[in-house]
Amino acid sequence: MKRIALIPPLALAACAPPVPQAEDFIPEYLGAEARLLDVDLVQFNVAMTKAQSSADVEKYAECAAAQYTLIRGYGFARHLRTKVTKEGGVWAADAVYTISPTLPDGLVVIDAKVVAAACKETGIPTV
Repeated sequence: MKRIALIPPLALAACAPPVPQAEDFIPEYLGAEARLLDVDLVQFNVAMTKAQSSADVEKYAECAAAQYTLIRGYGFARHLRTKVTKEGGVWAADAVYTISPTLPDGLVVIDAKVVAAACKETGIPTV
């Protein structure tokens, strides 16, 4: 008769990955910087940890763009491009927007007042 070795339960538990905790899913926003490239062209660099996807860091950049647009006295921003990277658990986005007082042409246009209010409501910081 063959003998089957039983592995103690504690030994198996040591091999299992730790159970995620609630705080593992709460984003940490590391800062947003705005750099004026031209009269109406602005670059935003943001960084965060615990993002669930690139969409989270893209939204953070959009929130920064919305508030910056309002600070400059404009009402709208048009998204031009966003580059997202992830290194060592830190997500970063480099986004470029044009800002304007009137609704610009384009596929991805944001109403700065509406977006900034939504960001505040959801706890996403701005510039």
